[in-house]
Amino acid sequence: MSFTTNYLVPFLADNAFLLVITFLVMLLARHLLRSTTPPPPVATPGSNKNMRASKTDTERVEPEDDDNNEDEEDLLPPIWPDDLKQIPYIHTRLTVEESEKKSLQFYNQMNARRSVRFFSSDPVSRTVVENIIRTAGTGPSGAHTEPWTFVAVCDPDVKLQIRDIVEAEEEINYTKRMGKQWVADLKALKTTWVKEYLTEAPWVLLVFKQAYSTLPDGRKRTHYYHEISTALASGLLLAAIQYAGLVTLTSTPLNCGPALRSLLDRPQNEKLLLLLPLGYPSATATVPSLKRKPLEDIMVVV
Repeated sequence: MSFTTNYLVPFLADNAFLLVITFLVMLLARHLLRSTTPPPPVATPGSNKNMRASKTDTERVEPEDDDNNEDEEDLLPPIWPDDLKQIPYIHTRLTVEESEKKSLQFYNQMNARRSVRFFSSDPVSRTVVENIIRTAGTGPSGAHTEPWTFVAVCDPDVKLQIRDIVEAEEEINYTKRMGKQWVADLKALKTTWVKEYLTEAPWVLLVFKQAYSTLPDGRKRTHYYHEISTALASGLLLAAIQYAGLVTLTSTPLNCGPALRSLLDRPQNEKLLLLLPLGYPSATATVPSLKRKPLEDIMVVV
């Protein structure tokens, strides 16, 4: 008797039902695997114009919004001509002693800067405000696109409308959006959704970043690294405010940007980055007793 007759045929006869079920399960699994596996990417014109999800934050190329990118087939003229004139850089070199002295003086003045929430209503010269914003406008920017707009508000009615918008959203932020941990971490700093300083301070500055500009023919020109560029300009703004003997508070109210942009009649390519009250501290102003990290905790020399 052969192996087939003695063993294989009886085995198949006894387990026919189980074998059929196993075969059907394998077919179903194969079908499901094929239906859930994404197809390989198809190369299309301009498909490599953005490095996105597969890249880390440091590798990502701005902007990430496809609406702000030009197609490879529809390149815009360069921002600057190839024969852009190069001029000598004028620089006055200080002695080592002068540099050390001036850098320490500047540090001491900046180290006195604090976020202040209690403002005097005393007026601030418009000329001072203009000089502060001029200073912010000296910041570096991607391809020198200068992608920022600084809106300076001194009209009491407009400041009140700004406060109404901010407080309405901030109440929701503090009670629903921010979460218990975030609210708990802010409690000792005495921050709440009530923002009296928006009507007490003589000026309110709103910093908008421009994702792109629009050419006369309607096409959009990308502003490279617009958020980083505007943040750098805002750092200069804070330094200029402190240098001019004024105080401010950096505020980033959640979900207020669209309403404030509409109130101030700003275009769609601008998005709110910062909101800063500007003025003098009130006579009874207080700030939290906080210390800054020592140099050894923030500097690494290689």
